[in-house]
Amino acid sequence: MLTYPSTLTAPILPLGASPGTPAGIPADQPLETSEMTPTHEGIEACEESVKMGDGVELFYRAWLPPGRATKAVFVLHRGHEHSGRLSEVADSLLAPDTAVFAWDARGHGRSPGRRGYTPSFTQLVRDLDSFVHTVTESHGICLEDTVVVGQSVGAVTAAAWVHDFAPPIRSLVLVTPALRIKLYVPFAMTALRLWDWFRRGEPTFLKSYVKARFLTHDRREQKAYRQDPLITRDISLSALLGLYDAGTRLLQDAAAIRVPTLLLAGGRDHVVRLDAQQTLFDRLGSSTKKMHIFKDGYHDLFHEENRREVLASMGEFVRDSFARDAPREPLTRADRSGHTRREVEKLLRPLPIVSWKGLGARAARGALQTVGRLSHGIRLGWKTGFDSGQSLDYVYQNRARGASFLGRWIDRWYLDSVGWKGIRQRKVMLEETLRHAIARWQSASQPVHVMDIAAGPGRYVLDVLGTLPPEGLSATLRDSNPDNAETGRRLVKTKGLRQVTFDVADAFDRRSLAAVRPRPNIAIASGLYELYSANDRVLGSLQGIAEALGEGGFLIYTNQPWHPQLETIARTLSNRDGAPWVMRRRTQEEMDDLVRAAGFDKVAMEIDDSGIFTVSLARIGRVA
Repeated sequence: MLTYPSTLTAPILPLGASPGTPAGIPADQPLETSEMTPTHEGIEACEESVKMGDGVELFYRAWLPPGRATKAVFVLHRGHEHSGRLSEVADSLLAPDTAVFAWDARGHGRSPGRRGYTPSFTQLVRDLDSFVHTVTESHGICLEDTVVVGQSVGAVTAAAWVHDFAPPIRSLVLVTPALRIKLYVPFAMTALRLWDWFRRGEPTFLKSYVKARFLTHDRREQKAYRQDPLITRDISLSALLGLYDAGTRLLQDAAAIRVPTLLLAGGRDHVVRLDAQQTLFDRLGSSTKKMHIFKDGYHDLFHEENRREVLASMGEFVRDSFARDAPREPLTRADRSGHTRREVEKLLRPLPIVSWKGLGARAARGALQTVGRLSHGIRLGWKTGFDSGQSLDYVYQNRARGASFLGRWIDRWYLDSVGWKGIRQRKVMLEETLRHAIARWQSASQPVHVMDIAAGPGRYVLDVLGTLPPEGLSATLRDSNPDNAETGRRLVKTKGLRQVTFDVADAFDRRSLAAVRPRPNIAIASGLYELYSANDRVLGSLQGIAEALGEGGFLIYTNQPWHPQLETIARTLSNRDGAPWVMRRRTQEEMDDLVRAAGFDKVAMEIDDSGIFTVSLARIGRVA
């Protein structure tokens, strides 16, 4: 269940957390809070817990300075491990004004859940977002004065959080990031995906057979690792596959990470591939980045024989991060230069006639234009555009239709593509965000008026409004397409929602948006800005929304920071104008910069399991 703070003056816990918790932590590993355990140098670590959006309480340790902490370092443990093994790391990072926090990820250490289990890798990233925001808020520390350190799986989690959520942290330290695990068995990843498909979502576990002697040269640390009862060798298959996919996303789009970054690697790492770490480093978008390869180091650098050198390198970087002021140029003009602009220019260039890629693209487009028309969804896409409101509404319904059994089979394949799955998850996230924004205003005994500036047929808004009492709740839905508006009006009539009106209007007309009456206190811009490359146009629309909302108003907006099938879509599908459907991605940082430039303050965000679509909540001024 999503939990909002009593006032929305700081980032909210993540939206859309998955319900339910696996089997609880064993009875001999109780979740204790507010106790103290000494580290090896006598510095006391507080033992606390923090509640996630789905109600799961994660255990964490806090190393606090004697005085008030104004800065924070968050340390994420390696896969299979727990925060109790990070005392020496914490000691090296503590300072008179700096606190250190380290969690036990769900299913690990003293946190609850079946050992080694997490529903998905993305859940780890959501947990991190909630963990950092909640802890910094409770200690009165600004997010801008925060550094995140991650090791192995924890490093990929940290990097994915920075990539996907774009938090304004001070810097990032990645220690032997597990971007590509050495599986040693040919076609292992393909076999694991087939196994996952065969299991159809049932929790499935793999066991790590990496011996302690391949993690560190230090014999005492090898023994400590073997004898630690809180270390689990299990990992869920869903998390392992998600880790690989997150690594792919980071390797392909590392330019989106612009925070200062230090990468520490082991030259003789038996667990993960060094070349992937080098590729990530080379592609990072940060102007301040350093990489240090410890020539003889194994995977667990924090417990290696030369760990003092490792900790010294990290400590120096962290101190320098806090010492320097690192102003960041907003990305409001990224549509004119930058890596996503270059990506679009490449997609707009025709492929060579004689090339495997060109032949494959033409064959795929030809198949979709012929046999593909047996599918109702594909036929609708060719008629109205695959990015149209009608196509989106069809995807939301998720009911395979077509001419004959073959047509229905093709339609099911089409509806189950990763992008359309993400779209349906985005709908769920949108609905949840809208419900909570409405509840926030109603809790203050205020009437609620919702405005959707490009609603299509408005199905997800109407689905939410249809489940709520109509008193004090109304909506104005707008769309530039008369067919969408007419379909929406029929849905409004079918659902008996007399308090909803549907208008034909331009979502980029700033004056028209600002003049909407009654004045809305919740505005929605969903699936619109992703279709248009020019930032000036988007900013004008956002400014019109800000003028319409006034102080305390909420904005719900979506974004598409990444897509694994971007080139396939550009080469095979058409948009609503009949042209190739070429999309310019906006990194989450770019989209948030545009929202900020219009006068909004982002307070919460959620992302789908594949890292394609995000739903964010922002506000203007003081919340009622």
